[in-house]
Parts: sequence; structure tokens; C-alpha cells
Amino acid sequence: MEKNDHINTSDAAFVEQRSMADAGDSSYASGADQTSMSIDDFEANDPELAALKKQMMEMEQEAAKLRTLQQQTTKSLSDEQAKDQTDSRSVYVGNVDYATTPEELQAHFNPCGTINRVTILCDKWTGHPKGFAYLEFADKSSVQAALQFEGSLLHGRPLKVSQKRTNIPGVTRGRGRGGPHFHPMRGGYYTPRGRPYMRGGRGRGRGSFYSPY
Repeated sequence: MEKNDHINTSDAAFVEQRSMADAGDSSYASGADQTSMSIDDFEANDPELAALKKQMMEMEQEAAKLRTLQQQTTKSLSDEQAKDQTDSRSVYVGNVDYATTPEELQAHFNPCGTINRVTILCDKWTGHPKGFAYLEFADKSSVQAALQFEGSLLHGRPLKVSQKRTNIPGVTRGRGRGGPHFHPMRGGYYTPRGRPYMRGGRGRGRGSFYSPY
């Protein structure tokens, strides 16, 4: 009988200790909630802190805009460098007969080296060739060889050959060397390694568009 009383007494003590522990946990959680609420209340009631948070958000947004602008600038510079590289391997060919095809220009300058692309520029309204073209070579060394074709005859007309100048945005050049205009069925690009994608009619507007794919 005394043994059972001892066990019951121990159980009562354990239950009491457990209740006190639970009460302590509840008090801690309640205190944490009160602390969190007091911090929020503090921020809401402190204009300087609210202004500081707003300023930091604006600074982060401005930094994001600057990163985007830097990426765009880097891409633009990369595109310009690529264009400069292409222009350094290209020549301007003037006094081209209107009936001249891209294939004939490619064959005429073939001894100079591998040609990546032949571009005959056309009037954007009439589609008629403007009488000049651009040749892009695979190597810069081919440009010097092409310059030796100055005055060479093609369709009975002496060609004018010079190194292509890089177009500067906002600057207008003479002799019609501005941006190209292409008629959908006349003139256009020619890539020797490709096959014809479309061809125009015979005559003064004759030309081809070649795609390497």
C-alpha cells in the first residue's frame, strides 16, 4: 500500500512538472509574438526607418536598371565589333551594270579568294539595282587582291573597287553608300555556298537571293 502511494505521488509530481513546462513554452511563444509585433509596430511608427527602407528599395531598383543597361551596352559593342570585322573583309564595287547578277560578280572576283557573300543593292521603290555592290570575303588578305581589280571590265564597264567603309550611325555618306534596300524579288544577297531561294525576272531588275541553309 505504501508502494502504491509512492507511485501515485511521483506521477502527480511528473504531471505538475510537465504542466509547468508547457506553460513556459506558451509564455515563450507569446513573448516572441509580442516581440515580433512590437518590431512591426516600431517600423510603422518610425517615419525615418520607413523612409530608409524605401530609399534602399529604390537603390536596388536603380542598380537593377544599371545592370540591364550595362548588358545592353556590352551587347551593342559586341555587335559593332562584329560588324567592323565584317567590313574589314569587304569591298565596295561601283559602276556595276544593271544586268549583272551576283553569280557573275562572284565569278569575276573569285581569283581573289573565298567569297562569303555578294550584295547587290536595289532601289526600295522600283526594285532596280543601284549600280553598285558589296563583296564580303572570308579573309582580309583577299581585300587587297580585290583592289587590284580596279578598272577591270564586266559587261563592258570598268569597275570601281575600294575597301568598304564602316557606316557610322547618324552620318550620311555620299555616292549612295548608305544602308541597303532590298526588293523582295529583285537584287539582294548571294552566298556562293548556298542554293537559290528565289530569282527575279530577266532584264534590268535581275538578281537573286541565296540562302546558305
